[in-house]
Amino acid sequence: MHQSYRMIAKTLQALEPVLAQELIALGAEEVEEGRRMVSFRGDRALLYRANYQLRTALRVLLPLASFRARTPDELYEALRRLDWRQWMRPTDTFAFDAVVYSDTFTHSRYVGYRAKDALVDYFMEQEGTRPGVRLDNPDLRFHIHIAQEEVTLALDSSGESLHKRGWRAAQTEAPMSEVLAAGILRLAGWEGQCDFIDPMCGSGTLLIEAALIARGIAPGSYGRSFAFQRWHDYDAELFRQIQEEAKAQQRPFDHHIYGSDVAISAVQIARHNVRLAGLEDVIHVEHRALEDCPTPAEPALLVTNPPYGERLRLREGDALYSMIGERLKHNYPGCTAWIITDKAEHFAKIGLRPSARYQLLNGALECELRGYELFAGKKSEQQGEDGEERRTPRIERRERRPRPAGERRFDGDKPRRAFDGERRERRFDGDKPRRAFDGDRREHRFDGDKPRRAFDGDRREHRFDGDKPRRAFDDGERRERRFDGDKPRRAFDGERRERRFDGDKPRRAFDGERRERRFDGDKPRRAFDGERRERRFDGDKPRRAEGQLWPNDRFRYRDEAGRERLRSKRPTRLQHFSADEED
Repeated sequence: MHQSYRMIAKTLQALEPVLAQELIALGAEEVEEGRRMVSFRGDRALLYRANYQLRTALRVLLPLASFRARTPDELYEALRRLDWRQWMRPTDTFAFDAVVYSDTFTHSRYVGYRAKDALVDYFMEQEGTRPGVRLDNPDLRFHIHIAQEEVTLALDSSGESLHKRGWRAAQTEAPMSEVLAAGILRLAGWEGQCDFIDPMCGSGTLLIEAALIARGIAPGSYGRSFAFQRWHDYDAELFRQIQEEAKAQQRPFDHHIYGSDVAISAVQIARHNVRLAGLEDVIHVEHRALEDCPTPAEPALLVTNPPYGERLRLREGDALYSMIGERLKHNYPGCTAWIITDKAEHFAKIGLRPSARYQLLNGALECELRGYELFAGKKSEQQGEDGEERRTPRIERRERRPRPAGERRFDGDKPRRAFDGERRERRFDGDKPRRAFDGDRREHRFDGDKPRRAFDGDRREHRFDGDKPRRAFDDGERRERRFDGDKPRRAFDGERRERRFDGDKPRRAFDGERRERRFDGDKPRRAFDGERRERRFDGDKPRRAEGQLWPNDRFRYRDEAGRERLRSKRPTRLQHFSADEED
């Protein structure tokens, strides 16, 4: 009977259910989802199989010990008391990775230092020799996880992260992780059942992962090595059998996978990666913008990772996502589309109603994945050959009675208003009508309530029926106003600047000259006779006369060369200069 182990598979945020389903399909027992991890139980064969065939796992850990530690010294003592010889030899190289969620242990690197000291001191006491530390590709890599005071020591069976499949030779700016790509495809329900399209393929990650899933090719089949192959109890024959079993599970793919990108450099990189993955017979990559992509001949699954974050620096986000929404609606009827991006504003520009949403992490960016069911025309009008409406099973739809365009009736509740087809004509049933229009643009008649005012077609003529008129204009002249029924204020006789006041005391009148003012009935202040600097004051004390200077005034004078100048220096006494005088 094979020995059973408790193991942990780490993954990305929101992919825990997908990873759990993969483990169950591989034969795992006691599967439990956690925070970015799934724990399960299995034997050594399942440990090998999980590393070789899991698509959404980052690494697979084998827990060795668990204990409590409140301080770094307690952590050191607990680790030094473990029997490290059951897992490694003094000649092996090792490294520690630490993940810390604790108020006491605040620095993961310091935790790694203390763990390294404990292991080295153990072998110095037991064997008199010191194992070597090797950060790059060590023989054994240990993993320490601390949650407050709970410490778990595990052995990493994967080595390098499992997202490194081995087929990627080159990449574009900000490439998508293979684990995230596989998780998105699983969330989208991709099993190879139709054609697949990625119109913004970049380096081809989604294309290649889609082909691997469709053909049942194990992600570890590209020759990468695993950490468990360097363990002392490694069973090479068992691992070879697992590889043969995975190859036997491969299946044919009867559809096609299409990728395209607007950047020729991305197209070249994608083609190179597809060639290294050996998938040129099913993946076709073209240099083409999304706007120029043809309509699929049959319904397909479209999954894409459009530019966002750093990749959107040189492109206008609103215009890009508006174009994506317009193309999805008009160019992919009958298809299902899945889009991942980092901002809700981008989805708003797409302008389509999503059928599913998932919160994901793409590197350090918090993103959202949304799915869209695309229909030709209105979704409610889509019906199959049997007369049943095509719809996503998750979305329940209410049957609606068809109605002619422009007609609105309300059943089961009080009707509000109905339209008889004319644009501006409204009739109200069951409630008091407000107003009706007889077709004239400016004519208003009110039925059932007191009319306010009516217009007879003249632009500036107002007559009021049923209430006291305010004012009326009867002669068509622009500036002439007469007031009937109330005290007139003032009238204009057609001259531009002449004003006469009837019934009230006039204030002042102008005789047509620009700067001359005469005041009737009140005391005049000052008058100007047309000269710029000459002022005469009638009835009040004049301020200054020509030739008189006051402090801080400027005055003109001629210098020794005969040039006229201005002087602003405050004079010591009043002076009078003429144009002929010199200093």
